[in-house]
Amino acid sequence: MRICVAGAAGAFGSKHLDALARIDGVEVTSVVGGAPDDIDKVARDRGVGHATKDLAESLARDDVDAVILATPTQVHAEQTIACLKAGKHVLCEIPIADSLADARRVVDVQKETDLVAMVDHVRRFNPSHQWMHKKIEAGELTLQQLDVQTYFFRRSNLNAKGEPRTWTDHLLWHHACHTVDLFQYQTGGAAAEAFGLQGPKHPELGIAMDMSIGMKAQNGAICTLSLSFNNDGPFGTYFRYICDNGTYLARYDDLFDGYDKPIDLSGVAVSSDGVELVDREFIAAIKEGREPNSSVVQALPTMETLDRIERCMS
Repeated sequence: MRICVAGAAGAFGSKHLDALARIDGVEVTSVVGGAPDDIDKVARDRGVGHATKDLAESLARDDVDAVILATPTQVHAEQTIACLKAGKHVLCEIPIADSLADARRVVDVQKETDLVAMVDHVRRFNPSHQWMHKKIEAGELTLQQLDVQTYFFRRSNLNAKGEPRTWTDHLLWHHACHTVDLFQYQTGGAAAEAFGLQGPKHPELGIAMDMSIGMKAQNGAICTLSLSFNNDGPFGTYFRYICDNGTYLARYDDLFDGYDKPIDLSGVAVSSDGVELVDREFIAAIKEGREPNSSVVQALPTMETLDRIERCMS
């Protein structure tokens, strides 16, 4: 499997390169960078034979079977469509688009091309959330409330590596997207009710810096999500699953009970790294000719819920 990673110099591009290096039968044949990136250095350091700042150049190559897009949100839809039209399977970081209309365009092109198109809804794959999903599906736990805190410090517009960004992030279409998808994944369907409240917009970035979102599932479970770009402290998202038979705290790939005792996740998956598990699913779906978990089709209800929330805040 010969793969191009676009956005390879960024925080998540680096994570994908690390993950792919641990997967047998995979070769990164091309990397794509943005305007400020030293993409040639990334290629040299990683032993990749081709580097460019033009995605179209990589898409024209015969030694690229699939593309992983770790690029700015605003170009996700157009780049995903370009990959599909070039005959390349594609895995895109969330969100697949920053509007419902563009998300639907992506789904339409995927159906036309019948290629694998997947969104990196990594929470579906983190061992912590996989453990919860299996318990919920088996009827051993019933979710009552998912309480989530997503806190970053974006007044200076830094990325997950603490480095300056060249683009503006979004609390709703990016960070809330993680939790909206996870809640609907864990409860088995689109939210029956959804609303949002947003605080003042940043005078220069033009985005809301604080947000509160509420959802209710068809089965009555609720989700309370607090998001902030004003939090002066460690970056991160923390999940509290309040169930009929226990409370569990998920912190990325780790899980604890309500008393902060670690849960053994050693048998959940072949890796403890959620990004690697996403990449493995993408590659397996291509090889097996099947729809992946977190396909663009499966992600569309998340985009529909985000659209509902945005409209009620405007």
